[in-house]
Amino acid sequence: MQDRLNMMEGEKLRVEMLRKLAERPALFEPGEALFWNDPHISKQMLAAHLNPNFEAASRPPQVILRTVDWLAAKLNLLPGDRLLDLGCGPGLYCTRFAERGVRVTGVDFSRRSIDYAVSQAQASGLPVEYVYQDYVSMDASQYAGVFKAAVLIYGDICVLNDEARDRVLANVHTMLAPGGLFAFDVTTPVHSDRQGPPRSWEASMGGFWKPGPHLVLDQLFDYTEAEVYLRRSLVIEEGGEISDYRIWTHLYSAETIEPVLSRAGFELLEVWGDLTGAPYDAASEWLGFLARKL
Repeated sequence: MQDRLNMMEGEKLRVEMLRKLAERPALFEPGEALFWNDPHISKQMLAAHLNPNFEAASRPPQVILRTVDWLAAKLNLLPGDRLLDLGCGPGLYCTRFAERGVRVTGVDFSRRSIDYAVSQAQASGLPVEYVYQDYVSMDASQYAGVFKAAVLIYGDICVLNDEARDRVLANVHTMLAPGGLFAFDVTTPVHSDRQGPPRSWEASMGGFWKPGPHLVLDQLFDYTEAEVYLRRSLVIEEGGEISDYRIWTHLYSAETIEPVLSRAGFELLEVWGDLTGAPYDAASEWLGFLARKL
């Protein structure tokens, strides 16, 4: 009887802990510290990047090619020019820019992706420099004034809180040469990923988050007043261990990004529907921007 009571008490404790975990987090409150370099998750992320039919990590190859064509022209990249690719992942864009003779430096905080990118560059003989570093906290002074242009692709800037975003912009400003160009894209307030059921769950014998049996409780929180939403996954393993993974997304428009760029020392030059040069549409789910260092 006592064993039964102890088990029931343990179950109540776990349910209470889950109830507290399911509460709405404070804006940009962090979840698991180890994410991009988690041994299992980073393996799944790399596979997702390299899967041409899966768009959650990287865009399809034909879109990447169109993006490189458009940006190479807009950034006036010539053979020998230096380009900075922040959040380069496994080097899908770096490789294509390097094939044009551009001298590319790719920065990413996933060791697995950087190792893959380095191996591909060595195999192809392309002289791409890859740096394993968090581009938010990196020492930008080592590249002060070096790059003709910089890119930050697939909405990477949107996952950052305001402080981290401003640090990234300051780093880009430092690393660009005078008059250097910066191209990046964002998700907008009408983005479809903001929609969806507030809660769902899935049982898995092994999946994206964990290699063994686990339960995933997915939550969607919308912080309308800040134009931010959170996709959160509480992952419960067989032994009762709980991991709290959070992907924050800050939504921008041309009107809200311009003062952010101005404070960071940039002039907004052009706005596109995306980084392939689609015409600007205020109702678009994505926007691409071209800015110049002042």
